[in-house]
Amino acid sequence: MNITCFDDLIAAARTQPTPQTLLMVFVDVELPPDASPQERERFEQGQGGALSPRMCLDRAAAELTDWPTLSAEADQQSRDWRMVMVAALSGTAGQPPKDEAIEQALNRMVMAVHQGQIEGFIPFDRQGQTVHFG
Repeated sequence: MNITCFDDLIAAARTQPTPQTLLMVFVDVELPPDASPQERERFEQGQGGALSPRMCLDRAAAELTDWPTLSAEADQQSRDWRMVMVAALSGTAGQPPKDEAIEQALNRMVMAVHQGQIEGFIPFDRQGQTVHFG
C-alpha cells in the first residue's frame, strides 16, 4: 500500500495480523542558535532547521478515526508542532503492545529525532500529508 496521508496509515495498520499501536512524536522545526547566515536565509525560505520534539502520543490503530480528529486532539495538548513522526509497534499473540514497550519505543523515537535519525518514521504535516525530505 502506498501511504500518502495519515488516513492511509490508519487503514494499513488495521489490516495487519497483529494489533498495531501508532507511536507519534510531534515536532517543531527550529533554527539552531549557531546557524550561519546562509542557514538563516534558507530557514526563512522554509528550508532546513532542526527537528525538536514537543510531545508524544500513542494510539491503538483501532482507536483512531481520522487525521482531523487526531490533529484536534494534539492541538488541545499543544499547538506548538509543525509535523509528526509516526512509527507502528506490533503486539504479540493477538494482544496489543504492553505499556512498558510503548513507553520505551517512544523514548527511542524522541532520541532518534534529536539525533536526526528519522529514516524509520513516516513524517506527516499539519494537514496529514506525508512529508518528503530532500
